[in-house]
Amino acid sequence: MRPSTLRTLKRAAELTRQNRLTEAVLIAEPVILAADTYEGNEILRWLADHATDFTGEPHDHHNDQEETP
Repeated sequence: MRPSTLRTLKRAAELTRQNRLTEAVLIAEPVILAADTYEGNEILRWLADHATDFTGEPHDHHNDQEETP
């Protein structure tokens, strides 16, 4: 993913956490629509992996760790 795309997604997440969803969409949508297929797939993965960046909720590390008996 291009660095400018990543910066835009991070900024959109920050604006969303500040309840500025309209602004977040205005900056993120053109970048997402301009992405080629490869970058579009990277964006989808990034969004799925960073959903809590948009909600401000803490990341659930429980699923990242192996459980021990």
